[in-house]
Amino acid sequence: MITGLSHGAREIYPVRTIEEARELGLRKPGALLGGERLGEKIEGFDLGNSPLEYGEKVRGQVLISTTTNGTVALRACERAGRVLVGALLNLRALVAVLQRDAPEELLVICAGTFANFALEDGYAAGRLIEEFKEARLSDAARLVLGLTRVYPEAGLALRAADNGRVLLGKGREAEVEWCSQVSCCEVVGEMSSGVIRASV
Repeated sequence: MITGLSHGAREIYPVRTIEEARELGLRKPGALLGGERLGEKIEGFDLGNSPLEYGEKVRGQVLISTTTNGTVALRACERAGRVLVGALLNLRALVAVLQRDAPEELLVICAGTFANFALEDGYAAGRLIEEFKEARLSDAARLVLGLTRVYPEAGLALRAADNGRVLLGKGREAEVEWCSQVSCCEVVGEMSSGVIRASV
């Protein structure tokens, strides 16, 4: 999503199911359907879940996205006061927004993989948390913060993660490398009324 927004995607609609994505696509002619199940592109969709597919092709486009965990986690947060979308890719921009707006509380949601913890999510959360030295941390926050000491470089964490190893095993090293970049994108996604747009 961050890669798509940084390449000029206009709106992203995160949805929970494949059926919901297809139904919404019928109501939004011209929208691109993107997403995955078990890491693979969904049959009949325009895009998979590889960030390498979300380049110039998505500029000015409306995207409808469904993923195994990520879009489900986003929709679960839709009643929160504010929902920002972040990754290692836009870490610096996300930190800048949070420092500027200084929320009283911050809940960092890691989507995981099915019902399991995902190392890459926890590592990214830890990198965000370490930017707020004076924050009062939960035990979970302290736990993921520790990952930043175990893996001093993002690429090491993503290559060690189960999902990273699966991608590497499929020859998709370029995707792991892309996602290992820290602060290469200056856009932050913000979800409002179920739609993600570039935050201002």
